[in-house]
Amino acid sequence: MVVSLAVSSAAAAQELEPRAYSNAPVGTTFAIAGYTRLSGPVLPDPSLPITDITARVEIMTLGYARFLDLFGRSANFAIIVPYVNADVRGEVGDQSHEAHRGGIGDLRVRGAINLFGQPALTPREFVQRPDTLSGGASLSVVAPTGQYEGSRLVNTGTNRWAFKPEVGASYPIGNWFTEAAAGTWVFTDNDDFFGGHRRSQEPLVVYQLHAGYNFRRGLWLALDYGRYIGGRTSVDGTAKDDEQHNSRIGVVLSVPVASGWSAKLGYSKGTVVRAGGDYSIASVALQYRWLD
Repeated sequence: MVVSLAVSSAAAAQELEPRAYSNAPVGTTFAIAGYTRLSGPVLPDPSLPITDITARVEIMTLGYARFLDLFGRSANFAIIVPYVNADVRGEVGDQSHEAHRGGIGDLRVRGAINLFGQPALTPREFVQRPDTLSGGASLSVVAPTGQYEGSRLVNTGTNRWAFKPEVGASYPIGNWFTEAAAGTWVFTDNDDFFGGHRRSQEPLVVYQLHAGYNFRRGLWLALDYGRYIGGRTSVDGTAKDDEQHNSRIGVVLSVPVASGWSAKLGYSKGTVVRAGGDYSIASVALQYRWLD
């Protein structure tokens, strides 16, 4: 379960993604390659006989995203395929244990639609229309495609589905931009948890706030805050003392590097961590954008 915690934290619970509800012209397509590194202690259920757990997780991702016209509204979808390398160390009783895993992680898909403020626009219309208050809704799905063996505590996949419906709004103020979002992760059960047990997890509520500045087209900086509440787990109906009341702060810099190319650099750190991974997270992504 340790690396399942680490991977889901990167993909879901500890995400900080500014401009998730920004708009682009219909037909805009992105190809994305990313690298994320998580490192730090893991705070397990205190009843477990495991202490001093630390993890280092590297996630390499390939992604595809596209903006389209859906009932006259701006919409987009994205798909991300991760590959995971993870090293976990901990003390069981008076003995040290280490585990390394490498393999395909869980596939993630996200779809979003603007509900007000941003209709579907051609490139010409998009350039001429000023930014305005806008908002929308999205659904993220994490599918159990990652490598998983029920005989192991450490896996690169989670052997369950996860869904996050979310609403968000974006408000530009001159060169500044602000964004807020609220969503809830809902999880199915893992029926093959470490020897055939059933592991369940309660919903995890996620709030995000972002504020940033556009220096010029493609060059922007954002400060981020996330709050995560809930997510208590249970095994065979026995609840664990691992409910989250966590928060994170972070920063993201987007830099244009060539025509159609841009890079994003990100870093975040937990400010309050009651359970789960108290990770430092550093990421870099290179994306190429084109118009049909």
